[in-house]
Amino acid sequence: MRGHCHRHAGQRPCTCAMGNLYRFVEPVVLYVLERDGPTYGYELGSSLQDHALTDAEIDRGALYRTLQRLETMGHVTSTWDRTGPGPARHVYAITDAGRKHLREWSVVLGNLAASMRAFVAEVESLDDASVKT
Repeated sequence: MRGHCHRHAGQRPCTCAMGNLYRFVEPVVLYVLERDGPTYGYELGSSLQDHALTDAEIDRGALYRTLQRLETMGHVTSTWDRTGPGPARHVYAITDAGRKHLREWSVVLGNLAASMRAFVAEVESLDDASVKT
């Protein structure tokens, strides 16, 4: 994990520290690598949209920036596959640190989902109250 933001230092993992919440690319990349094992970047990009957490499209640029950041953080490794015809390709794999980070994402997303459910319930209660008046 990147660490806690300045507002939540020492507390549970927070969305502030997780980064890339707009499309939730990072947890989806980690999930697919954990589920499928070592994968070429192109194949990873092809399967991400099946697991996207929002309606926003995950473009290849966002994928490769995320993979590079995850590798820098030690959550993913990459090797070159020079077998077969054509140019060499990167193969990405999740590390133990990446598995831990995926579990942290699960906590953060679970907390966010609970907050969203509570917010939706409050908005719906406003609708119910306005019907009564």
